[in-house]
Amino acid sequence: MKKQLYRAAAATVLGLSLTTGIVAADSANINTTGTGSTNSVKSTRTDNSSVTNHNHLSLNNDNDQWAHSGSANVSGNTTGGSATSGTVMNTSSVHATVDVTNSSMSGGSGSGVFSGAGSNSGTISTTGTGSNNTVSSTATDNSSVTNYNDVYIRNDSDQSAYSGSANVSGNTTGGSATSGAVSNANTSTFDLSISN
Repeated sequence: MKKQLYRAAAATVLGLSLTTGIVAADSANINTTGTGSTNSVKSTRTDNSSVTNHNHLSLNNDNDQWAHSGSANVSGNTTGGSATSGTVMNTSSVHATVDVTNSSMSGGSGSGVFSGAGSNSGTISTTGTGSNNTVSSTATDNSSVTNYNDVYIRNDSDQSAYSGSANVSGNTTGGSATSGAVSNANTSTFDLSISN
């Protein structure tokens, strides 16, 4: 008679503890519970993470070039040679490469932004008569990723080239007069790559 009382008391204590107890884990097991007990295995995951990427790209190229060729003059001679003004040339070349990569966040097991509760498991076995058993898993994803990409490109190239004067005058015999060639060249290349 005394052994049976001890067993009944032990079963009552176990049943009361499981009535108010909640197991929250990735893996949980409840077994051998008392009569009329309430057993619950709950797993809850909530992701409130937030990632904000603000990329501001500003490219400003201001190229001002001036070139002036001096004057060539042959005058007041019995025999005058040729007058040649020098060549004038401006050349500008700009190449810019910009690469911006923003990695997305990953949570849980790393599969995506939020892995959810796929790895959660729970078992309730060998429960008493009239017991209430619940296994539940809840995954809530409130995560957000916001990307702001501002790209500003300004390319200002001002070039001026002036060839000097070539003058042959006032000579008994004068040579040829040649003014130098003038050339302006500008090349700009911008390569932008943004990955969010």
